[in-house]
Amino acid sequence: MSLRPVDHISRAIPTMEGAGVKLHRAFGFDDPEQMDPFLLFDDFRNDRPADFQAGFPWHPHRGIETITYVLSGSVEHSDSLGNSGSLGAGDVQWMTAGSGILHQEMPEGNSAGQMHGFQLWANLPSSLKMTAPRYQDVTSGDIPEVIDDDGTRVRVVIGSFWGQTGPVDGIAADPQYLDISIPPGVKKTFPVDTYRRAFAYVFEGAGAFADASPPTGVLLEKEVMGQEVNIRDMSGNRTVLRFGTGDEVTVQAGPEGIRFLLVSGAPIQEPVAWHGPIVMNTRAELNQAFSELRNGTFIRPAH
Repeated sequence: MSLRPVDHISRAIPTMEGAGVKLHRAFGFDDPEQMDPFLLFDDFRNDRPADFQAGFPWHPHRGIETITYVLSGSVEHSDSLGNSGSLGAGDVQWMTAGSGILHQEMPEGNSAGQMHGFQLWANLPSSLKMTAPRYQDVTSGDIPEVIDDDGTRVRVVIGSFWGQTGPVDGIAADPQYLDISIPPGVKKTFPVDTYRRAFAYVFEGAGAFADASPPTGVLLEKEVMGQEVNIRDMSGNRTVLRFGTGDEVTVQAGPEGIRFLLVSGAPIQEPVAWHGPIVMNTRAELNQAFSELRNGTFIRPAH
């Protein structure tokens, strides 16, 4: 077994998308090779409805898959093919845009006005860029959760882990998407396929990921459950870590525990031509997509 080193660590950056939704972007619109097969990851978390209620009105996608995971509040969605629905707390939606779709996503806060969710974009290989669009909507109760003896909890959203398999299937990147909670002071090692690109996104508490050092730290040591925990090595809220090669990731939870997403997928290793919500392999394909948007032929008839 070999420990995956941390190649890069950074904080999610405040940005605005849609009709004025305030969110934090962990990565996206940079070098697509860095996270291949993943293109973009957004954390949309707000306690003020005015910061998110305008939502993401009608917009196109082609050539990618979007994965939306809701923790608080809900997201109403509808599209140009007549599909519609609502994602509630704990639900996930995997949308394969394929040949093209127009859709909208409108977030709504919970009873306290809070909204929290994530959206991840995964690339499609050239052979599937123009596949028929499809949805996989999964309710929270259908996502298996495994609880280890030390209190570690893992929701298996996608892929297989600790004898459980997530309900989303048939995805080009063959991904694994885990929602992991580790109690205070617990040190835990998680297997990750050697051939997958992997990253972690911390959104509650803090923890030390092997050799990682955070962008900012507190020079303090604290005893947690009989162990000395060095806070200076901890990555906290809205931190993204990209891992190098290896087959396992080790995490030491801090004094408040830690909750993070651990995501991995098989690199596609193809050229990327990307503009906004459309990702193709060549500039000519990208130009064609925008030409079709202008002339009304973007949506392909179902076969």
